[in-house]
Amino acid sequence: VQLQASGGGLVQAGGSLRLSCAVSGRTFSSYVMGWFRQAPGKEREFATAIRWGGGSTYYDYSVEGRFTISRDNAKNTVYLQMNSLKPEDTAVYYCAARFASGGSYYSDYTWDSWGQGTQVTVSS
Repeated sequence: VQLQASGGGLVQAGGSLRLSCAVSGRTFSSYVMGWFRQAPGKEREFATAIRWGGGSTYYDYSVEGRFTISRDNAKNTVYLQMNSLKPEDTAVYYCAARFASGGSYYSDYTWDSWGQGTQVTVSS
């Protein structure tokens, strides 16, 4: 599966952005789609994930209540709606894909496919 992330940009603290991840290739109901982020000088970290079939969602505590992940099966697209953005949300955001089984979602090495990343910058 190939992933193409888009939608990043510059926003003021408290603002909102919506990221998109276009998915091409064969997908499976047992797939999980996720968003990771990597801030300057830090390791890539898990933010949120959604099961392609069923739509169950998972959030890291740092984004829960502010970010919402969703998917449109007809458009083969995953979205990340980010509200109440903070300067500490500044990072390159990556979408990723994997099968649901196979270890913790938090471990980026368990994810099979990655998009190219999109920059999100939140100014104070």
